[in-house]
Amino acid sequence: MHRRLIEALLLCGLAIATAGPIAAQQKQPFPADQPSIMDEEEITAPANPPPQPAKPSRKGAMAAPNPDNPDLDAEDELAPSQMRQPIPPAVAMPSGGERRIRSASHGTEAMPEERAAQRPAHVAKPDIVGCNGVFGRDSSHAKLAMAYRSRNVAFTQVDAASGAKVMASVLFAKEPKRRLEVWWSKPATRTDTHLIVINGESDWIAPGELRLGLTLGELEKLNGKSFKLLGFNKDRVATLSDWNGGQLAVLPGGCKIGISLRADPKASASALAAAPADRAFSSDDSALRGANPKVSEILVTY
Repeated sequence: MHRRLIEALLLCGLAIATAGPIAAQQKQPFPADQPSIMDEEEITAPANPPPQPAKPSRKGAMAAPNPDNPDLDAEDELAPSQMRQPIPPAVAMPSGGERRIRSASHGTEAMPEERAAQRPAHVAKPDIVGCNGVFGRDSSHAKLAMAYRSRNVAFTQVDAASGAKVMASVLFAKEPKRRLEVWWSKPATRTDTHLIVINGESDWIAPGELRLGLTLGELEKLNGKSFKLLGFNKDRVATLSDWNGGQLAVLPGGCKIGISLRADPKASASALAAAPADRAFSSDDSALRGANPKVSEILVTY
């Protein structure tokens, strides 16, 4: 056992003696031209690394950087030949797509026809005759021309009931639905309203909401009661004789209303003969109602 202890001590001493020279050798500087096995492990990287070479182009040559974007190579941009390539055809629109439009208010698709149907139609302001203003008793041709423009008012001949011709101011003479005659008590000066005539196809509305085409029943509603008429003449026309004290008998402004009613074209001769022109009939009489007459002329007089 003493032998083993002595051998261990000798080995320890030998190890210590050997480690001393090796440590001293590691502390000595190496010559500049002397290579060292520690070069690759102990030499650290320089503080400023050398600049890396530019990215080579795909063809092996150095590509010039883009002045607007240095990160892009020249090859990353479109060549002129690429820019001149033909544009592919547009994708066809689905069937019916050209007819669809986007509704701005609801965000839904609607057809132009549907939008047109939803849009309120423009309604022209109706032409109305009153017993005042330009149609009052003291009116004149000049006042009509100022109100409706001179090009729409003509002083010309019109037909009178007796077949003669009289001079009158005519509004919209070339427009059947707006035509209106105004007769003057003083034709020479074209002043002082005497008679206003609504006939033909005119859409003018007279005082009391009277208009052409009204039936006997509709007239009774406006008048508030039945009224009296003379029977049909040779022209198949019946004329008012009395409003019978109804609402149309007295109108504001001092004017009076007269009307004529023409029998239905399909009315038979026997139906017309049942209500002759030399007799007066109530508007609710079956003899008149059988001919189904409608208003064909309105007269506003002073």
